[in-house]
Amino acid sequence: MTYDVIVVGAGPAGGSAAYHLAKRGRSVLLLDQAQLPRYKPCGGGVSPQVQEWFDFDFTPAISCVSREIYYTWKLGEPVTVELVGLEPIWMVRRDVFDAFLVRQAQKQGAILRDNTAVTGIAWQGDGWQLQTTREPFQGRYLIAADGAKGKLASWLGFRERKRRLAGALEVEVPLQANPHPRICFEFGLVKNGYAWNFPKRDGLSLGVGTFAGGGQTQDFRQLLRTYAAHFQVDLSHVRQYGHPLCLWDAPQVLHTQNALLVGEAACIVDPFTAEGIRPSLWTGWQAAIALDRALAGDQEALARYTETVQNRWGKDMWWAKRLAQVFYRWPGLAYRVGVKRPAATRKFAELFTGKTHYEAVAHLALQRLRQVLPL
Repeated sequence: MTYDVIVVGAGPAGGSAAYHLAKRGRSVLLLDQAQLPRYKPCGGGVSPQVQEWFDFDFTPAISCVSREIYYTWKLGEPVTVELVGLEPIWMVRRDVFDAFLVRQAQKQGAILRDNTAVTGIAWQGDGWQLQTTREPFQGRYLIAADGAKGKLASWLGFRERKRRLAGALEVEVPLQANPHPRICFEFGLVKNGYAWNFPKRDGLSLGVGTFAGGGQTQDFRQLLRTYAAHFQVDLSHVRQYGHPLCLWDAPQVLHTQNALLVGEAACIVDPFTAEGIRPSLWTGWQAAIALDRALAGDQEALARYTETVQNRWGKDMWWAKRLAQVFYRWPGLAYRVGVKRPAATRKFAELFTGKTHYEAVAHLALQRLRQVLPL
């Protein structure tokens, strides 16, 4: 059988693409090298905005909902902000969330082959042939959703992606219950990044990450132990997971012959906050729209996908990158004149839920910083 589209990678981007393509009546094969459900290190913060892009209810995949954000600077100077009058933030476990999304795609007719790694690809006549650890598959179009460490972008002939590799180290800590889930950020402990404590219904995700370079000389394990101790958490017997992040860095082509890049394979992680789930879901949706049109005969559909992502996401990320460069260069000052003001958190909550854009937020932040810095 030759599928209309083969999607490689069953994370948020791949699951989103598979769902929207199958919903449009296209034959879709979804491949993943792991067996689902599988653990994926990720803070798990999701914007309720994503509900607008799907016609099913995400509630079963949400671990808990947080309406409070707590900040510290070098484990002191605490700031608590309630998201009163604003949409809360969803917290998810990726094994549950990703598998739930894939099940919705399967209900629409998508075929899943997990525990199936792609070992090579080749263009044959009018489509792609994929060699896997199980059997070969053929598809007219291909979506690379294989993440930061995936090989498809290189195999498809893309040059080295214009990306900034960030690093993170994370642990999952089980709890009997988490009656008051709040999202915690620590600035100052980690150079060019932050530490986090994200709640789940029955546990915590703690991590440290660097998002603006300069993280190579830091002892992430010690930093994570120090931060965990702030919450009376002992990491002696907890497994730690390190993983790369492909932050957006510059506009780039995301399409080639009968193929598209989505999610982290397209380097769409927010360079300021490292948010990745929402843009992954969005690029998967946009890729599905483009390939549905291409299958209907639109020869410019793939090129318009690149244009859409750059115009509607990349331009905003240019402002996010600029804000990150300023914030992480003077984090102490940024904490005092920005984070300590509840209005700043409210603006970022609006940003996270799609109510505003980085350009507006960056203008306000940079204007305030110019009052004390020669920018």
